[in-house]
Amino acid sequence: MFSKLKGAFSKLGKRTLNEKNMENTLEDLKIALIKNDVAYDAAETIVEKTKKNMIGEQVGMFSLKKTLTEALKEAIYDILSIDQQFSLIEEIKKKKQSKEPYIILVLGVNGTGKTTTIAKLCTYFKKHKITSVVAASDTFRAGAIEQLHKHLKNVEVRIIKGKYNADPASVAFDAINHAVAKYINVVIIDTAGRQVTNKNLMEELKKIKRVNEPDLTLFIGDSLAGNDVLVQAEEFDKAVGIDASIITKLDADSKGGAALSIAHITNEPILFVGVGQGYEDLEAFDPQWFLKKLLG
Repeated sequence: MFSKLKGAFSKLGKRTLNEKNMENTLEDLKIALIKNDVAYDAAETIVEKTKKNMIGEQVGMFSLKKTLTEALKEAIYDILSIDQQFSLIEEIKKKKQSKEPYIILVLGVNGTGKTTTIAKLCTYFKKHKITSVVAASDTFRAGAIEQLHKHLKNVEVRIIKGKYNADPASVAFDAINHAVAKYINVVIIDTAGRQVTNKNLMEELKKIKRVNEPDLTLFIGDSLAGNDVLVQAEEFDKAVGIDASIITKLDADSKGGAALSIAHITNEPILFVGVGQGYEDLEAFDPQWFLKKLLG
């Protein structure tokens, strides 16, 4: 990603790094980050962290105690490793002890792969011997219930649904009651893929959350959406609150900056990444793996 920057400090000759002699290179770094879909605020934060990591270091043409790449990796890792102690499986198991289902509210805009990601989550839970049911609370978009039903049928997970234009909060409530009665471990609430500018749909989302009190509010972000996904994450976080994220289509993303920006903007962990079209193509997010993908 930043191969052209790796040799930038070689132009400095042998000297001690300070703000003045790093200024041009750090500006180049900021531009490179922004070109790779990193939000401006996130890019500034990374540059500041990188500068802090480098100041005072002795550098030369061929031997660096700490190269730009190493300092950059440290800065990015600091952002990506937010709350890495959080384990979704462990949290579900804790809730299971109380005889109550763990409730996940899923949100995002249309086209992010939200429905497929829900089916992937159900598959992931099955691997860990965790049962799940899905509430079809997208009663707004034509065909949404049928699309969700098709995916869930493929992974053999039950869907709880109502009619179109039914109250989405009530559909979710019915799914939770079903889970309690059948001792199902997890309820996933699907919601309408709404644009953040649609105030009515955002108010509806607030109601779903208020009525059903989810344990986890999960944002689904499309890594190919560029800076749009940053606006989405920020607005959802302001309106409803995001606890964690899943980044989709990372296998097709040559940049990866969107994931980095979402972590920075929400200050919450990325739990999984989508790496393919199959139901098993959902991987736990690993900051070290992502760093290798981002920087090489």
